[in-house]
Amino acid sequence: MSVPRLLPWAGPEGKPCFPVTGGDGCLSRAADAVDSVQLRMAAALLDHSAALLEGRQVTKAELRSLVARMREALTDVPRIAESRRLQHGGVCQGGAHGLAVREPGALGVPGVAAPR
Repeated sequence: MSVPRLLPWAGPEGKPCFPVTGGDGCLSRAADAVDSVQLRMAAALLDHSAALLEGRQVTKAELRSLVARMREALTDVPRIAESRRLQHGGVCQGGAHGLAVREPGALGVPGVAAPR
């Protein structure tokens, strides 16, 4: 049995959105394209943050902008991970996004959790 695909946008009231049809149609391909753009944007943001924080003083406005964009990316990435895990038969449990919750600092960086 096929598991419905979690789409990269929220439904009414911010709830997760799943297509009614199978996972290989036009809607699924559009969701794949959105996922791809969101992941590329997150990777570019990581590169930008490294360059921004490398050596020079940054302004409060630059830091605010960086944090706002990072928050957006960190909102997208867990949903993409959950969607892919569901597509590949994985089990999601716990957490606000259905992801396993880890202790902060599990990667040796305060507040950063280790991947499963």
